[in-house]
Amino acid sequence: MSLDLVMAVLLGAGAGGGGWLVAHGAMRRDRPDGTSGSGVAWWARLTGRVGKRRLGGAVLAGMLVGAATGWPVGALLASVAVAVLPGVLGRDRQAAARTGRLEAVAVWAEMLRDTLSAAAGLEQAIVATASLAPPALRTETAALAARIEGGQSLGASLRVFAEEVADPVADTVVAALVMAAERQGRQLAPLLGSLAGATREQVAMRLRIDAGRARVRTSVRVITATTLGMATGLVVLNRPYLEPFSSVEGQLVLALIGILFATGFAWLMKIAEFVEEPRILAPAPPTQPTVPAQGKREVGVR
Repeated sequence: MSLDLVMAVLLGAGAGGGGWLVAHGAMRRDRPDGTSGSGVAWWARLTGRVGKRRLGGAVLAGMLVGAATGWPVGALLASVAVAVLPGVLGRDRQAAARTGRLEAVAVWAEMLRDTLSAAAGLEQAIVATASLAPPALRTETAALAARIEGGQSLGASLRVFAEEVADPVADTVVAALVMAAERQGRQLAPLLGSLAGATREQVAMRLRIDAGRARVRTSVRVITATTLGMATGLVVLNRPYLEPFSSVEGQLVLALIGILFATGFAWLMKIAEFVEEPRILAPAPPTQPTVPAQGKREVGVR
């Protein structure tokens, strides 16, 4: 094995692994308690976000590209592509799960409406429909029924249920149920029907949006596959055509191409984001104790 090949492998491994570790290690993420992570926590965030297998594949891809081309920038771009592209161009599983949860909320609201119309009480209706709720909501409804049967008050049980689901649309249904439980709200069954209808309209809207995004993702997949296929074919079949990229200026041009592609994918991810409406039953943030200013005396009431 020649020295140049060894250096190319080391460059590929360093560029592929080091680039991702530095980039993700520098990103700050908030923990659930509101504090910022530091220390070794960045490694857990990295493996949880990208996945250990994909991260290993990214490092391996950087090594292979570095060994085949001797381009440090090419090795870095290959590592980033292996780590990022499956999540960007793949199916949006979070959006699909969110849509399924919305539809489950609508179905459960209709089940409660129909059960209440049969002259059943609210607690009896919740317990009766808990095991029949759609799978996307069944775990939470089963826990809600267990709390009610265990003697917890209906209002408190519903508020815990809202925290478990953590969905703005589900909050509207839970708010109606809480008002009916604590303030003897009337006409609950028609209200649940109206909420279920509004939720189904949101589901239909999201399905139309997802269909449009799927067409965009398909177009991007075709463009990406064509570009990568052409680049691979040139490396394998016509390497002299790519000799200009072996210089320092060529590596800078390759880095610019990678930045342009990264910018395009960043815009694609930005377009795919869906801003959720604020929750109406979100827990209030903890209040910080007021510390009196130094040098000032507190005046007490005697």
